[in-house]
Amino acid sequence: MFTVTLISAPDAVAVDTALVTSVRNAWGGGDAVWLARGVAEFALEAHPENFWQVWEDLQAMRVDLVIQPTQHRRKTMLLADMDSTMIQQECIDELAEEAGVGAHVKSVTARAMNGELDFNSALEERVSLLKDLPVDTIDKVLRERITLMPGGPTLLATMKAQGGYAALVSGGFTAFTSAVAGQLGFDENRANTLLAADGKLTGEVGKPILGQQAKVEALEEITQRLGIDEADVIAVGDGANDLGMLKRAGTGVALHAKPAVASQCNVRVNHADLTALLYLQGYAAADFVTPD
Repeated sequence: MFTVTLISAPDAVAVDTALVTSVRNAWGGGDAVWLARGVAEFALEAHPENFWQVWEDLQAMRVDLVIQPTQHRRKTMLLADMDSTMIQQECIDELAEEAGVGAHVKSVTARAMNGELDFNSALEERVSLLKDLPVDTIDKVLRERITLMPGGPTLLATMKAQGGYAALVSGGFTAFTSAVAGQLGFDENRANTLLAADGKLTGEVGKPILGQQAKVEALEEITQRLGIDEADVIAVGDGANDLGMLKRAGTGVALHAKPAVASQCNVRVNHADLTALLYLQGYAAADFVTPD
């Protein structure tokens, strides 16, 4: 048995009774269950052959369409990327703006996240351009440039209220993950370390670099420590370095992902915010927990 979920973009409620009825009747689905205004799901016995064609059609309406096995879709652990996932920015790009090399670094970041460049080499190149940037610039960027991704606080609060565990695993930097993890309520965070001396960045990153494999290892290590299966995990990310964990987790969500990344994931959220991860687990808006 499968569950089909239709999720509207937050600012354009396109999922209505007529749309849900049309899709449900075309595929022979069960009765619609409304999880929120503009969000509905229904059961389906078989995976439809034309799923991706319908998905394309609904993308034009800014509707995210997901199909997944019904059994075991509610998860006990969240494994999340940080940049452009739990926050709306790429931290290294924001630091680069402060250092006066924003345009170049942003271009390299985009190519690296799309899988066009070796992650480690691209990271080292970008960090080298931050040499001599005052360390206190990090606090300035956190304060003035970094904003949480909509839906993130509710996602964390709701899953943790149900006894869930949350880990933030980033190819970014500990100076940012520690702050974001603390703000959102993650149980742990892992990232790279920006090296500094005499109050300035050295232009180097601590080794070993946390890349795609390190995220997979985090999935393995944390699930083993908690005594849960990888199938109990919902993972979310947007970049090429997230693909390993997205493919291994029980549910891997490509969130507003780069095209080369999204094309390799069956669960794609392009228009909704992070509350989509709750709807995909069967939570209704009435079940959401408001963060303190």
